[in-house]
Amino acid sequence: MNMVVDYTAWGYALFGGALIGLSSAVLFLTTGRIAGISGILGGLVLDRTSGQSGWRILFLSGLMIGPLMATMMGVAKVGETATSWTGLIVAGLLVGFGTRMGNGCTSGHGICGLARFSKRSFAATLTFMAFGFLTVFVVRHLMKP
Repeated sequence: MNMVVDYTAWGYALFGGALIGLSSAVLFLTTGRIAGISGILGGLVLDRTSGQSGWRILFLSGLMIGPLMATMMGVAKVGETATSWTGLIVAGLLVGFGTRMGNGCTSGHGICGLARFSKRSFAATLTFMAFGFLTVFVVRHLMKP
């Protein structure tokens, strides 16, 4: 069954943003927890004694199953990456370091924190975005072979 819908880029962004907002709201209303992915994953990996692993596993599973289902239904395509496995691992480690240093990730600060009008989350999101722009500029324009 092919359920491809002809969305524009804005349509995908609005639909995806609505789903992210809905899932964040559902998580908060059902558990009282913020949908910060680094905190959810960190709590699952590092804090095995709290009895909080059930909802964490379900939430993280949904993050992985959703794109797989969308690809299988033909709604989304699997993207290609412009870097090697080594580059992906280094990038992942840098993001992990940054989330610890910033006491949260883009989902916790950028989505949930901004929705709560947190000044700290506003500053963190500005920092994430600025360094994201800077990284793209450096990689695409200054590191050209």
